[in-house]
Amino acid sequence: MTEPPWRATLLLSMALGVGAVDGVAPRPASLRGIDGLARAYDFILEARFDQVDAELRRACGPAPPEACAVLDATSLWWRILLDPESHALDDEFSSSVDRAIESTEAWIERAPDDAEAWFYNGGAYAARVQWRVLRDAKLSAARDGKKIKLALERAVELDPTIEDAYFGIGMYKYYADVAPAVAKILRFLLLLPGGDREEGLEQMLRARTRGRLLQGEADYQLHVIYLWYERQTPRALQLLQSLHDRYPANPLFLAQTAEIQDAYQHDVTASLATWRVLLAAAREQRANAPALSEVQARLGIAKQLEVLHQTDDAIEMLQAVVALHPTAPYGSLPLAYLRLGEAYDRMGIRASAIDAYRAAAAAALSPDPYHVREQTAERLRRAPDPRRAQAYRLSLEGWRRFEHNDLRGATGLLQTSLALNGSDPVSRYRSGRVQQARKDDVAALAEFEHAIRNARSCPPPILGNAYLEAARLLERLDRRPRAIAYYRIASTLFGGAADTHTAALRALTRLER
Repeated sequence: MTEPPWRATLLLSMALGVGAVDGVAPRPASLRGIDGLARAYDFILEARFDQVDAELRRACGPAPPEACAVLDATSLWWRILLDPESHALDDEFSSSVDRAIESTEAWIERAPDDAEAWFYNGGAYAARVQWRVLRDAKLSAARDGKKIKLALERAVELDPTIEDAYFGIGMYKYYADVAPAVAKILRFLLLLPGGDREEGLEQMLRARTRGRLLQGEADYQLHVIYLWYERQTPRALQLLQSLHDRYPANPLFLAQTAEIQDAYQHDVTASLATWRVLLAAAREQRANAPALSEVQARLGIAKQLEVLHQTDDAIEMLQAVVALHPTAPYGSLPLAYLRLGEAYDRMGIRASAIDAYRAAAAAALSPDPYHVREQTAERLRRAPDPRRAQAYRLSLEGWRRFEHNDLRGATGLLQTSLALNGSDPVSRYRSGRVQQARKDDVAALAEFEHAIRNARSCPPPILGNAYLEAARLLERLDRRPRAIAYYRIASTLFGGAADTHTAALRALTRLER
């Protein structure tokens, strides 16, 4: 299980982000104006950035102005998180966070025994350290991390009732224990103490339960921990779902859910469904940053459709992205052209593929996070095998005929496809479905078995369906033991669709009863 490259830079410094969530209001708050600040942070997490300034103006008065300066920088940080490859907001964020740091340090000079001053000073550095991690500034991030740790420890020394501070302290202890060698070397050079994984997680969970400020931050940071280090992907997804339930207009939580379903669970159908939910929200203006969200969702949908060998639908998604001519997310336009060229090549439409590759190269940006120039040059040099491309296109056309109940047309196209590439498991599965519809169980079973024998090159959702349909035929042919074995595989196949798992489990329950 690998970490996203931009997040893997320096875990020790990232550990020191401050936050807490959804507390059950234990003791009276030690932080002045905390309710107004919490409302402002709700707007940040809802990605309603245009309203944050107004909320901060209402909050400040009861709340210290330095706290509002920290939240101003935090708001910009969460805007960056929506499009992390873009540097458009970097200068504005840098100025904002520097002001927050300067103001809290001046506060400490005026009132060195004020716990709030130390707490918000830690919060200001926490916003900057995450940005420096993102931009791969290792040493600067480590220096900030040391300041955060010292500030938060001083805050709780002065006032142990500031429960939110324990989250940052707990994160330090956790990441200092699990961090890779580079972070531990920097920790040694900076004379920072070691960590304690269990105690750190315990302190984070304590702050999550008792904290009052920065709603949602703890769940967001904890989902990373559960995903990468605790290896509890379902728990990470639960935390993201909870964030989406509370802040449904923020597209970040759905987008990261879809990426986890893809990269960690290899659940193509679940990821596709999540991207479609995000697309609908963007199109209906229920997601903030709707233009960015629509492009991101269409690119995600196209990727999963390609995995499912539905390239014609993927092309439509990518053409829609190109038509929007997006500037956000960063690099999305050249990436869409590149993926469109690959889709045309897969369908054997080489002339259109070349046009798309040239458009990708012309639109490529610098920096080029998706290596579009390099990939387009390679695609232009090497054309795909025309025979396999023709077989792929005919198979897909045959499947579309089947979906429209044209069994004769589907049969002819799939037979021609298999004559060109008889080892393709997807075409075998599709042929099996056609034979099944024609009531030829023996021929259908043979096709499903062929797809199963080529499991390594078959997408898991299609392979799971091949096992399921083969099991149904085996049951009908009174070959019960083999049917049960196939149902069991279909019910647990990694990457198989949830509907397939459910149908296979129901069949097993029925047969075992």
